[in-house]
Amino acid sequence: MTISFVGAGPGAVDLITLRGAQRLTTADIVIWAASLVPESLLQYCREDVVLHDSKSMTLEQVCAVYEANPEASIVRLHSGDTSVYSAIAEQIDWCRRNNRGFEVVPGVTSMSAAAAAVGCELTVPGVAQTVVMTRMAKRTSASMPANESLAGAVGAGGTLALFLSIGHVGGLVAELIDGAAKLPGDTPVIAAHRVSWPDEKIVRTTLAELPAEVHAAGFNAATMLLIGPALAEAAPPLRSHVYAASYTTRFRSGTASPSSDA
Repeated sequence: MTISFVGAGPGAVDLITLRGAQRLTTADIVIWAASLVPESLLQYCREDVVLHDSKSMTLEQVCAVYEANPEASIVRLHSGDTSVYSAIAEQIDWCRRNNRGFEVVPGVTSMSAAAAAVGCELTVPGVAQTVVMTRMAKRTSASMPANESLAGAVGAGGTLALFLSIGHVGGLVAELIDGAAKLPGDTPVIAAHRVSWPDEKIVRTTLAELPAEVHAAGFNAATMLLIGPALAEAAPPLRSHVYAASYTTRFRSGTASPSSDA
């Protein structure tokens, strides 16, 4: 039987995809991280489902469940989206080495949910057209390739989305302001704590004020950080091409080009 790696989304029960919810309804076994995924998402499961909480399990223990249940329909329920910091790569490697069928069901990221919660776009014409997703690695620094750095991420321009970094917020800010990145202290920041959960909290601040603000708010885990000028509550300086009257597409002919179109 197939193992389904399902992105649970950011937390809200109605932000899992229809496909992800359907996979839960037919699962014999669900392995989920109770520390990251709300228990309310298990409402989609059958009453007789067998649950394993992965927060205290190793990779070997998770894979042992796969190996012991070759005929079961198994869902490995990961927080957010499966493509970012989900640790599915080594599980997929196990599936391939053991000739086990698998599928990947994507989910809504905490980055997307945070942007939605504050009502903003991360790619504003004339301000930011690039989004860089990264993390500040400390205890897990061995996972970070030598050629990747915060300064390099900032150097790409645009909007910076930082996962799994709130525990090092002081060092993060120092590196972004005083390090090679040299970001201005007044750079807009969104700190979204447990976004889409019932106890969601959102802080709008600046890079310089971020450590004090998140400390006062009590954010010490499960917090998404969005950093960059696109987060400012300001009118876009340019219009998007796609809906500009001057822009020709496959479906319409453009008129004379106004200078404000981008």
